[in-house]
Amino acid sequence: MRFLVRDRLLGIGEDYWIEDEHGRKVFLVDGKAMRLRDTFELKDAGGRVLIDIHRKMFALRDTMVIERDGEGLATIRRKRLSLLRNHYRVALAGGSELDVSGRILDREFVVEYDGEVLAVISRRWLHLRETYGVDVVREDADPALLIAVAVCVIHLAEKEREDD
Repeated sequence: MRFLVRDRLLGIGEDYWIEDEHGRKVFLVDGKAMRLRDTFELKDAGGRVLIDIHRKMFALRDTMVIERDGEGLATIRRKRLSLLRNHYRVALAGGSELDVSGRILDREFVVEYDGEVLAVISRRWLHLRETYGVDVVREDADPALLIAVAVCVIHLAEKEREDD
């Protein structure tokens, strides 16, 4: 399953569609403006909220939280003590972890679970400027969660770059 994200629109207060490889609108990322913290909602094509994404307010390191139906699903933060600046850890509610690494700001990275690739995020396949793809590799993976993870790590990496 491949999804296309129009990168230039990524921001708080701006909404943008994520399309499937056939050009059908599948997910809407709704960036909530006028909030004290960075907040997004990932909605299906019918407008139903699938995932809530927000920045954790009182954390020592920048942290994004993903929730589904009011329940914590994942917490994302840059990996500590990593030689790679673009290395993030996704702690899932069940206790397992996803690993995100690569060139986040270049939109060239992977999401892995226990060494197995779940999704590849890349601009390489695309000819459209300011667009990147999220290729969900495993059939049994949750595409909404993996897209939310990609949105979060890109947002965190861009925030970190702004703070430098």
